[in-house]
Amino acid sequence: LTPDEGTVRFNGKKLKHIKTHKLTKMGISRTLQGVGLFPSMTVLENVMLGASAQARSGIVANALAMPWVDTEQRRIRECAEAVLEEFGVLEDAQRFPGDLPYPVQKRIALARALASDPKVLLLDEPAGGISDSDMTDLGRIIKSWTPKRTVLLVEHHMELVMKVCDLIWVLDAGKVIAVGSPDEVRKDPAVLAAYLGTEVDA
Repeated sequence: LTPDEGTVRFNGKKLKHIKTHKLTKMGISRTLQGVGLFPSMTVLENVMLGASAQARSGIVANALAMPWVDTEQRRIRECAEAVLEEFGVLEDAQRFPGDLPYPVQKRIALARALASDPKVLLLDEPAGGISDSDMTDLGRIIKSWTPKRTVLLVEHHMELVMKVCDLIWVLDAGKVIAVGSPDEVRKDPAVLAAYLGTEVDA
């Protein structure tokens, strides 16, 4: 959707007509609402693809097999393996995403986004389709990323939002109805009416 108004600024600079593939090099990474993994690539290759956004060698250097290319590929591989280990899925590195349960695929998608070492990480409903125990792990992982990086989370699971977010914008039918800390949002009458509900006597 084309925005009606407003601007996007990153590190003080206005972003306009930036091609998607250049965002990662700038330090902005994202996950999709689904997993968005490449089914014909292994788990490791998928995550290496995320890490390769920071590669210094280009197509020509790769084609000519320049001596530094192998060193860089080894660095990218080690980075991808370290992120997979952080998410507890290193043992699945040589498997294909389609052979793995959906919650594991979600972890791999997060690992791919994190492999580029972004300054800003955009997460689109990362808790969708995962269990309560997986959601607890997800919350712990997200909290561990700050304050090194900024995380912008779009999520419907209020429990996760309340645990990991410092500042919350609440939307109802596309309009902002509340902005504030978790405690402020939890008590907001508009949020209670739209999402949280109120306690009633039995």
